[in-house]
Amino acid sequence: MDLQFVGIDPDTGKNGSPTAWVDQENADIVIQGYAADQQTRDQCVARTAPGHASGIPDHETVIRVPARLVPVRREACDAAERAQF
Repeated sequence: MDLQFVGIDPDTGKNGSPTAWVDQENADIVIQGYAADQQTRDQCVARTAPGHASGIPDHETVIRVPARLVPVRREACDAAERAQF
């Protein structure tokens, strides 16, 4: 796996750093964010996608990415589209 750094939360200090990368092998966007609190997780379970089982599978998690990271997420999407395999 070869991750291309895209950007980091512009308001981050030395602790906590929501970040975005693009995997150069498959153009997946990799996001580091804050662990969602239980209320957020419960809301995600309660609003199951149509046709899907309820719950959060063991191999998945819910993260919260701050809105101020939107420009970085856009850049990550652009980088993923440009990635060549």
